[in-house]
Amino acid sequence: MQVAGMKPTARTYAGVFLITLATLMFEVLLTRIFSVTMWYHFAFVAISVAMFGMSVGAIMVYLFQEYFVLERTKEQMARFAMSFALAVVGSFLAHASVPFIAETSLAGIASLVFTYVVISIPFVLSGICVCLALTRFPEYIGKVYAADLTGGALGCILLLYALDFTDAPSVVLLIALLASLAGLCFGYETPLRSLRQATWIYSALFLALACAQTALARNGHPLIHLMWSKGEHEVSPLFEKWNSFSRVRVYGDSQALSAPFGWGLSPASPSEPGVRQLSLDIDSDALTVLTHFDGDYKPLEYLKYDVTNLVHYLRPDGRVLVVGAGGGRDVLSALIFGQKSIVAVELNPNILKATNGKYGDFTGHLDRLPQVRFYNDEARSFVARSKEEFDIIQISMVDTWAATAAGAFVLSENSLYTTEAWKSFFQHLSPDGLLTVSRWSFGEQSGEVYRLVGLAAATLREQGIQDVRSHVLVIRRNGPRHLEGALVGVATLLLSRTPFSSESVNRIEDVSRRMGFDVLLSPKFALDSTFVDIAAGKQPQSSPGEIQLNLNPPTDDRPFFFLTLRPLDLWKAKAWHTPGLTFNLRAMFVLAILVATVIALAVLCILVPLFLTASKIDLRGSFPLLVFFSAIGLGFMLVEISQMQRLMIFLGHPSYALSVVLFVLLISSGLGSLFIQWVDRTPVTRDVPALPLCVLVLVLLSFGFATPPSLRVFASATTPLRILVANTILFPIGFFMGMAFPLGMKAAAVRSSALAPWLWGINGATSVCASVLAMVIAVSAGISVSFWTGFFSYCIALLAFLAVKRANERAYAPEVHTVDDLVLSDRTTCQQ
Repeated sequence: MQVAGMKPTARTYAGVFLITLATLMFEVLLTRIFSVTMWYHFAFVAISVAMFGMSVGAIMVYLFQEYFVLERTKEQMARFAMSFALAVVGSFLAHASVPFIAETSLAGIASLVFTYVVISIPFVLSGICVCLALTRFPEYIGKVYAADLTGGALGCILLLYALDFTDAPSVVLLIALLASLAGLCFGYETPLRSLRQATWIYSALFLALACAQTALARNGHPLIHLMWSKGEHEVSPLFEKWNSFSRVRVYGDSQALSAPFGWGLSPASPSEPGVRQLSLDIDSDALTVLTHFDGDYKPLEYLKYDVTNLVHYLRPDGRVLVVGAGGGRDVLSALIFGQKSIVAVELNPNILKATNGKYGDFTGHLDRLPQVRFYNDEARSFVARSKEEFDIIQISMVDTWAATAAGAFVLSENSLYTTEAWKSFFQHLSPDGLLTVSRWSFGEQSGEVYRLVGLAAATLREQGIQDVRSHVLVIRRNGPRHLEGALVGVATLLLSRTPFSSESVNRIEDVSRRMGFDVLLSPKFALDSTFVDIAAGKQPQSSPGEIQLNLNPPTDDRPFFFLTLRPLDLWKAKAWHTPGLTFNLRAMFVLAILVATVIALAVLCILVPLFLTASKIDLRGSFPLLVFFSAIGLGFMLVEISQMQRLMIFLGHPSYALSVVLFVLLISSGLGSLFIQWVDRTPVTRDVPALPLCVLVLVLLSFGFATPPSLRVFASATTPLRILVANTILFPIGFFMGMAFPLGMKAAAVRSSALAPWLWGINGATSVCASVLAMVIAVSAGISVSFWTGFFSYCIALLAFLAVKRANERAYAPEVHTVDDLVLSDRTTCQQ
């Protein structure tokens, strides 16, 4: 049964490549923009928005078939590509100009829904364009799909370099330029001269705007900029630099004296006459400081009064590793205590450029001091590769509260706070070394502090040490700030490789008394029974307050250190009235609202139109097809996002996780699609092979068991080798996953070409839901469970595909397989 279609040309493939490249760039860029303008846990919305918008676009092709006629396909692709270019800029300007309301109220919900709808408009237009490409060339679906996936893959890589070169608004204009060029490619496939001229004008306009924006942004006077972030009006910074996982800004008055900055400064700390400081923030939220230093340590005496620096009283003249160097404050602390060598590791290159480069004269060029070495690396992978041992490993308030370019709903799943990470840190301590970690403490509900103790206990037991109390000290500086009704303090945990001596304990207690700090846990004292239970390896019978916290130590499989509430706590009124829990509750509330919004919009905008118009086509016997496309949509997103989360920890850098996972999966999926086109060159027939799907299930099964131990074996390898290992894991999975969609489309085309947009919409709806379901599963049960849910989705898809094959064989038993067979049949008929 031959399906009529059109023949794509080189320009068609180029246009598809460019439009999907621009679409993926915009999708990933939104994770960056959302993390700045809203809060880190909203950035994951970008993936869902993109999937939703593109699915709605596909449904529109289905609903308005009288408009989307075959003869006008390339003209319409050109028009919608140009519309996408305009909508990208318009939606960004709308989002940048309206303050986001981050509240658990009707206004907050309306703000989230407004953002979702406005940002989805460009993806609707892109979805129309891509759907036309994937449904109007059925005989070339493999090649078209390959161009689609390849463009998306390269878009991920291009965005990384673009954000390193310029700012986010400039990249928005670059994306509009790429979409215009896609329209130019499609436009030259039509006889409409005015359309071709319009595509040239669009392309020239966006090129000029992108160049002007980039040049002006480098001079600090951009044409377009964000007006609101976190609901507050943006102020002009002294310095601003974007990259794939952060926006770094420096602001303040470098000549003014101000009160010394400290996380947990003692009331006895000297505050006069003040110090010269500049503020440096990441995504308008995470804060560090650049402190003026000219070689004179006297103005920096206040650093000896910070609870985060207690460790230096116990291990003087030592070798120090600072995790998260930031603006150099912990490096200065180690210097003022006279430590003999300092290794400072900082993930973000832009922070190092600001600290040691642009403002190096202000900070004293700490990188030039003989006893100080700076490294631009992720601390966990750096330590795993290091051959050094350290007397002190210091982690002071290290978290950015910012989403990575991968767009994960992170709830700040920082890979530094897992049992596997602490095992690595512990093993790189000298025989008498100390690991010191500082975190926030919120009144009675000190979930982060309890979890630090839990991590310490798990780490010690991993080393065969049962007497946890003799190796752990916890000291807190309370207040003076209040947040959400709770007294905000900073607590520091000291974990020793050897038992603390009585002299060390007495020294810490003496210093704490003089500085007004509270000892929460020591070998001879515990503030409450929860500390005692955790240190003893028991499940705490109760938590202070009325809400039972989840205090299990995080692992690489469940790295959600900051999420101490259980999902059901969201519906408990007591939780909302417990000081210190509101931030966790807001994050969970956003996830719940996002799930509800995604499902509601998917049903309303995708499934309802499909079922209301189902009478237009014959759906009899199509249930296995619906199951198949639903299952592969669910499976692909679950596998992709779970692998992204897993490899983010393994590769040690968020931009590596983004580029490796998305690039390799999309490239390999494109090659898999192309392979199907190359192997199965027959017209659309009933005989569509199921073997590739069987191999896919076996590959997922094999790699599901092999991946975790492989990642552990290569955890200490060099970055290039770890990237190679990640590629080896991802490529076979992506290659066979890429075969599923074109195989399904070929099987569906046996029945009717009118089914294609319908099935595309079903696939998109499940993909949209899976984009948030993956995070819900990871938070509730772990990343591995999310992966195995994707695996079972593909098992269901295989069974559904076999049912489709049987139905096709019964319905079209006499189907001719090739053109040669058709000619031979005609000759036989004539002879008879």
